[in-house]
Amino acid sequence: MEEINAKGGILGGRKIVLLRRDDESNPSKGLIAARELIQREKVAALFGGLDTPVSLAIVPLANAEKVPFMGTWAAGTPITRNGANPNFVFRVSAVDEAIVKYSVKHYSAKNPGMILVNNPWGESNEQGLKKALTAANMKHAGVEKFEGNELDVVPQLSRLKNSGADVLYLVGNVGSSSQVVKSLDKMAWKVPIVSHWGPAGGRFTELAGPSAANVHFVQTYSFFGDLSPTGKRVLDMLMKKYPDYKGPGDITPAVGVANACDAAHLVAFAIQAAGSTDGDKVREGFYKIQNYDGLIKKYARPFTPQNHDAVTADDYVWTQFINDQIIPIKH
Repeated sequence: MEEINAKGGILGGRKIVLLRRDDESNPSKGLIAARELIQREKVAALFGGLDTPVSLAIVPLANAEKVPFMGTWAAGTPITRNGANPNFVFRVSAVDEAIVKYSVKHYSAKNPGMILVNNPWGESNEQGLKKALTAANMKHAGVEKFEGNELDVVPQLSRLKNSGADVLYLVGNVGSSSQVVKSLDKMAWKVPIVSHWGPAGGRFTELAGPSAANVHFVQTYSFFGDLSPTGKRVLDMLMKKYPDYKGPGDITPAVGVANACDAAHLVAFAIQAAGSTDGDKVREGFYKIQNYDGLIKKYARPFTPQNHDAVTADDYVWTQFINDQIIPIKH
């Protein structure tokens, strides 16, 4: 947003102002915060959120109030594919897919098992994974659920092991994912783990221990490797703005930074195309965006009435933790 404002802002010189609220990872508190921002603060657009359940709580409000809601992290499929017409929810983030393809390509998976957090995020992944398995003519060893605060998932993992699972599909945030890894260590079960990006959001290596490196998880971006001119510019800006950033490994989570960076520019483009901050006009403005050389990729008509997700499975990067840093996997 500072970059956009430094270039003159939008709509003939108006500056973007960021207002923040904490949803505390609680759907009801997220809904209250969103309602306050929309109805009291009269925001032009909403950005959020980390958790799929919170985002799903906000989606009906955004559509009812006709305020564009830009997702920058939560990956539940129903967030953007919510059935509303018109639909005011857009996203620059991952979507619940691609895990099956990766497991087959790199682990020759034939009988995967699913270990999923017991909430709407896990449920949407279950549906998406089953659909992807059907498309690949594959069956699965079973589906096991666990609570976000569960400290031991050995019983669920034992059932998957006994069913002959040759790879695990893991969906959970940092704490719960680390418990899965520690439970596997208790069992001495060395099975490949292909995960959604939940482990990237915090102190995963500290909580999971040495076996954290065994988890391969999806990202939309990495600041390591050969960066595009946009990547070099953003990395330089971040290191100048935040003295604690000494290099790519300090930018955590990189995926949240990258998603939000591109999302901010795309929202600005939509408002500029609309020539207004009127919600319905901004929604139409998203469809008018043609090309943008972003951080994650070069966007070409990123949004259409049929597709509100700017990032696709072809844009993902697969990573693992090495010495507390998220490093792209080289095969």
